[in-house]
Amino acid sequence: MATLGSIRKHGVLLIVIVGIAMFAFIIGDFLSSSTTFFNRNRENVGVVEGQKIHYTDYEAAKEQLTEVYKIETGRTDLDEDTYASIRNQVWQMMLSDITLTDQAKKIGMDVTSDELADLCFGKNVHQLIRSRRTFFDQNGQFSPTNLALFISSLSQEPESAEQQANLEQAKNYWMYWEKAVRITRLQEKYNDLLTKCVTANSLDAKYAFEDNQISADFEYVMQPYYAISDSTVSVSKSDIKALYQQHKEMYKQQPNRDIIYISFPVVPSEADFEQAEKEMQAVAEEFFTTDDLLTVVNTNSDITFDGRDLSKEDVLPMYQEFAFNGKTGDIAELTFDEATNTYAMARLVKAGYALPDSVKLTIVASAEGEENQDLGWYPINALTKDMAAKALACKKGEQFTVAAGMGEQTFIAEDFSKPTPKVQLAVMARVVTASSKTYAQIYNEAKQFIVNNPTKEQFETAAREAGKSVMPASFLTKNADKVAQLKQSRPIVRWAFEAKENGVSDVFECGQEFIVAAVAAVRDGEYRDMKDVETELRFEAINNKKAEKIIAQLKDAKTLEEAAQLLGNNIEVAEGVSMGGYRFGAAGVEPAVIGAAMKLAEGEVSAPIKGVNGVYMVKGAKQANAGETFDADAQIQQLNMRTAYSLPYQALALIEENAEVEDNRANFQ
Repeated sequence: MATLGSIRKHGVLLIVIVGIAMFAFIIGDFLSSSTTFFNRNRENVGVVEGQKIHYTDYEAAKEQLTEVYKIETGRTDLDEDTYASIRNQVWQMMLSDITLTDQAKKIGMDVTSDELADLCFGKNVHQLIRSRRTFFDQNGQFSPTNLALFISSLSQEPESAEQQANLEQAKNYWMYWEKAVRITRLQEKYNDLLTKCVTANSLDAKYAFEDNQISADFEYVMQPYYAISDSTVSVSKSDIKALYQQHKEMYKQQPNRDIIYISFPVVPSEADFEQAEKEMQAVAEEFFTTDDLLTVVNTNSDITFDGRDLSKEDVLPMYQEFAFNGKTGDIAELTFDEATNTYAMARLVKAGYALPDSVKLTIVASAEGEENQDLGWYPINALTKDMAAKALACKKGEQFTVAAGMGEQTFIAEDFSKPTPKVQLAVMARVVTASSKTYAQIYNEAKQFIVNNPTKEQFETAAREAGKSVMPASFLTKNADKVAQLKQSRPIVRWAFEAKENGVSDVFECGQEFIVAAVAAVRDGEYRDMKDVETELRFEAINNKKAEKIIAQLKDAKTLEEAAQLLGNNIEVAEGVSMGGYRFGAAGVEPAVIGAAMKLAEGEVSAPIKGVNGVYMVKGAKQANAGETFDADAQIQQLNMRTAYSLPYQALALIEENAEVEDNRANFQ
């Protein structure tokens, strides 16, 4: 009973304890079972209009466009800037696809499957497909036959792993352009609808016509702002603040950072040069005497040797005279080129002969009923070594066969260019680079700099004392691909958005240099801070004060002559001023002055007018009419053409700007 009484006494406490325990158990189980859910959310590259873009989809789209680039350019070694361009294009394509599709859906607009088929491989092939070189004929023109063959090849059954890989690449290529055609066509239809909805009317036409028909030559007196010293006017903080509030919408921003950085270039040491020279001297005798040049050169040299026949322009400038004035077996001793940090020596393998530079080729049809295809002229050195050798072994009109994938392909050597002098030259070269020891020494130097200078102020002072240039990089956004022209510097951007203001970074490796950075400014607000735009606001405020001063000086002037006398300036003439123009004579772009001048009666003198470049007084003049006949239809058509050019871009930009977009790409780059 005592026990029961004790339980009753502490019942509320026990209920709370049990409740907490049960909650902990339940929430723990929920968190455990929902790990996949939360991870999935963390793997979203972005959310556009409520539609999530998962990392795997984004990566797949990047890989797809990368393959398209490789096929289109014929290159496999895409550089850092190209990969950055691909990332941005993929994001923009996804953003456009979602926002445009959303808008089109609201008005019942779509690109049907039948319409898309017609645009991709039907009677009305879209220009995006027609301009692909993949579907060109030998004359560089779009070939419906080549397109049809490509489409049919996508349904073939692969017979090998290589064919399977090629087929997958071709399918990805086609799927990309099919999607691009759909998005582009949807955009074209949307643009067409917009331009038909927004059209000029007869009043628009009348005003636009008159703006360009009526003009006048105005006499005026002007006092430019620069003629008054800044020291004669006073601008207060409240003046700056008032202008900031007036222009605030102009200062919207994305979160951004300013950083400063210094470089520790990774350059070879004196010991590295000595070691490179020693190694080259060690292989010199073997290089000059060996019968197995391919192995010796390609094992030890930064320049490969394949025994090709070289024209003069194919030979390094430093060896051109040696190669084409020497004889077989001549050698060029080891030398050092300071411009390229290269030790090199050469051996003339074969000299004193001539061969054609180019061959005109025809590919022999591999199937009955097909025609031979003229390939035109090809440089000999653009062919594979085996193909070049077989072509040069032919006489005009003879055939030769080379391996092609799993089979063979036959060509006809139709003609050859005139023979020119050739040589076979082996070059043993070694570019001196920083050794691992030098690399470590420079890295440690950069690391020690950080240890000794952990704040931005110390960073700047120590850098300048060490004679290093402190480089700024301003307004870096979270998705910036790199810092200035620094290679592989995306990690610096990531760090800048994780660090605090005035913080100093660790060492970053950017190509052939180590970089240490410091955060100079953090901007996370919706608008730029007033202090960041104070210089331009102060300039405007000073001009406003100068305008007030000039206007006060001219308050008693009734004529241009009086105004000119008060200012000590001359009366000028602005010729051919019209409402349709932008410039007020030689004074520059002055819309307010033009508007005020065109309203003046002939002979009427204006009050002082505050302009962009100064204060003006203008005398009204007789307005001339060009006398052209007003054609409302032609004028409307002209205005609509202007609208059709700009409206679609403005509308689509506005759609994307107003879309609900959560951009998380920075977390995955």
